[in-house]
Amino acid sequence: MENFDRKKHWENIYQTKQLSEVSWFQPTPETSLSFLKQFNIPKSGKIIDVGGGDSYLVDNLLDLGYQDITVLDISESALNRAKQRLGERAVKVKWIVADAATFKPTEKYDFWHDRAAFHFLTQDQEIETYIDSVQKGISPTGVLIIGTFSEQGPTKCSGIEIKQYSEKSMTERLTKFFEKIKCIVVDHQTPFNTIQNFIFCSFKKLQNA
Repeated sequence: MENFDRKKHWENIYQTKQLSEVSWFQPTPETSLSFLKQFNIPKSGKIIDVGGGDSYLVDNLLDLGYQDITVLDISESALNRAKQRLGERAVKVKWIVADAATFKPTEKYDFWHDRAAFHFLTQDQEIETYIDSVQKGISPTGVLIIGTFSEQGPTKCSGIEIKQYSEKSMTERLTKFFEKIKCIVVDHQTPFNTIQNFIFCSFKKLQNA
């Protein structure tokens, strides 16, 4: 995997497959939206969706009246598809083309959402760099939501090896900067009628982090 071109891989995926042809497709991202509601994120709160691609979370956030939304993805093609779908509403969103593994935030977010980007980071250095960036990019009272394949979930996605997590292993990974609030296990039904088992955990920053 040393010479694996992650960006090229994802550009190819988004250039050759429709949204309903990828396993992560969700018409309504109910789990992600439930966290938003649970933590009562204000409409003026800064939200970032890391690895958001062309998912429908951004549509739902705009529908709910959120005013400060950033969507980040390694694939420019994915973001362009989301912009095209949103039409005139796309100008209300900040779009960032970047690899989650090397992204350096320049803002402080109140709600950092990552559904299935984190589990693609399999090297310790990448994981540590990402967690450090999250810590720097979340406001003192901000909330971090991470969803990954669980230990009962797939070992690969889109032909790439991923890193599975349990409540224990994810909490331990983030313990340097974050305190776990809650973890839930969710079955995601793919467009191919298969089930993928996810774990979603919410975290808050440690006061001294």
